[in-house]
Amino acid sequence: MMRFAFLAVAFVCGFGASAALAASADDFNVAYAKAEVAEKQAVQMKTSWTATVSTLKSAKQAADAGKFDDAIALAQQAEALANASIAQAKDQQEHWRDGVLR
Repeated sequence: MMRFAFLAVAFVCGFGASAALAASADDFNVAYAKAEVAEKQAVQMKTSWTATVSTLKSAKQAADAGKFDDAIALAQQAEALANASIAQAKDQQEHWRDGVLR
Protein backbone atom coordinates (compact mmCIF):
# COMPACT_ATOMS: atom_id res chain seq x y z
CA MET A 1 0.00 0.00 0.00
CA MET A 2 2.82 2.38 0.84
CA ARG A 3 4.41 1.72 -2.53
CA PHE A 4 1.13 2.56 -4.32
CA ALA A 5 0.81 5.83 -2.38
CA PHE A 6 4.38 6.77 -3.27
CA LEU A 7 3.75 6.06 -6.96
CA ALA A 8 0.53 8.05 -6.90
CA VAL A 9 2.27 11.05 -5.33
CA ALA A 10 5.17 10.79 -7.77
CA PHE A 11 2.76 10.65 -10.71
CA VAL A 12 0.79 13.68 -9.56
CA CYS A 13 3.95 15.68 -8.89
CA GLY A 14 5.41 14.69 -12.24
CA PHE A 15 2.21 15.58 -14.06
CA GLY A 16 2.02 18.93 -12.30
CA ALA A 17 5.60 19.71 -13.22
CA SER A 18 5.05 18.95 -16.89
CA ALA A 19 1.89 21.04 -16.94
CA ALA A 20 3.79 23.90 -15.34
CA LEU A 21 6.39 23.72 -18.10
CA ALA A 22 3.81 24.06 -20.88
CA ALA A 23 4.05 27.29 -22.83
CA SER A 24 1.43 30.00 -22.42
CA ALA A 25 -0.05 32.67 -24.63
CA ASP A 26 2.18 35.23 -22.91
CA ASP A 27 5.28 33.19 -23.78
CA PHE A 28 4.12 33.07 -27.39
CA ASN A 29 3.44 36.81 -27.49
CA VAL A 30 7.00 37.53 -26.33
CA ALA A 31 8.52 35.18 -28.91
CA TYR A 32 6.26 36.50 -31.67
CA ALA A 33 7.06 40.13 -30.85
CA LYS A 34 10.80 39.41 -31.06
CA ALA A 35 10.30 37.73 -34.43
CA GLU A 36 8.22 40.65 -35.71
CA VAL A 37 10.91 43.15 -34.70
CA ALA A 38 13.56 41.17 -36.58
CA GLU A 39 11.28 40.81 -39.61
CA LYS A 40 10.49 44.54 -39.66
CA GLN A 41 14.22 45.27 -39.63
CA ALA A 42 14.70 42.86 -42.55
CA VAL A 43 11.87 44.52 -44.48
CA GLN A 44 13.36 47.93 -43.79
CA MET A 45 16.67 46.71 -45.21
CA LYS A 46 14.79 45.21 -48.18
CA THR A 47 16.18 41.77 -47.43
CA SER A 48 13.13 39.93 -46.09
CA TRP A 49 12.71 36.28 -47.03
CA THR A 50 9.32 34.84 -47.95
CA ALA A 51 10.05 31.86 -45.69
CA THR A 52 10.08 34.21 -42.71
CA VAL A 53 6.64 35.58 -43.54
CA SER A 54 5.13 32.12 -43.97
CA THR A 55 6.73 30.87 -40.76
CA LEU A 56 5.31 33.84 -38.84
CA LYS A 57 1.89 33.05 -40.32
CA SER A 58 2.21 29.41 -39.26
CA ALA A 59 3.20 30.50 -35.75
CA LYS A 60 0.11 32.67 -35.49
CA GLN A 61 -2.11 29.81 -36.72
CA ALA A 62 -0.60 27.42 -34.16
CA ALA A 63 -1.19 29.94 -31.39
CA ASP A 64 -4.78 30.46 -32.50
CA ALA A 65 -5.24 26.67 -32.26
CA GLY A 66 -3.85 26.73 -28.71
CA LYS A 67 -0.63 24.89 -29.62
CA PHE A 68 1.65 27.33 -27.85
CA ASP A 69 4.72 25.07 -27.75
CA ASP A 70 4.61 24.70 -31.53
CA ALA A 71 3.77 28.38 -31.98
CA ILE A 72 6.78 29.47 -29.92
CA ALA A 73 9.09 27.15 -31.84
CA LEU A 74 7.81 28.58 -35.13
CA ALA A 75 8.15 32.17 -33.89
CA GLN A 76 11.73 31.46 -32.84
CA GLN A 77 12.39 29.91 -36.24
CA ALA A 78 10.95 33.00 -37.93
CA GLU A 79 13.19 35.23 -35.81
CA ALA A 80 16.21 33.14 -36.79
CA LEU A 81 15.25 33.39 -40.47
CA ALA A 82 14.86 37.16 -40.24
CA ASN A 83 18.21 37.49 -38.49
CA ALA A 84 19.83 35.26 -41.13
CA SER A 85 18.45 37.41 -43.95
CA ILE A 86 19.84 40.50 -42.23
CA ALA A 87 23.22 38.83 -41.76
CA GLN A 88 23.25 37.74 -45.40
CA ALA A 89 22.51 41.27 -46.60
CA LYS A 90 25.27 42.73 -44.44
CA ASP A 91 27.72 40.10 -45.63
CA GLN A 92 26.87 40.70 -49.28
CA GLN A 93 27.12 44.44 -48.77
CA GLU A 94 30.66 44.02 -47.47
CA HIS A 95 31.93 41.28 -49.78
CA TRP A 96 30.28 41.84 -53.14
CA ARG A 97 33.58 42.96 -54.63
CA ASP A 98 35.09 39.52 -53.99
CA GLY A 99 32.74 38.10 -56.64
CA VAL A 100 33.70 40.59 -59.34
CA LEU A 101 36.11 39.28 -61.99
CA ARG A 102 39.21 41.37 -62.46
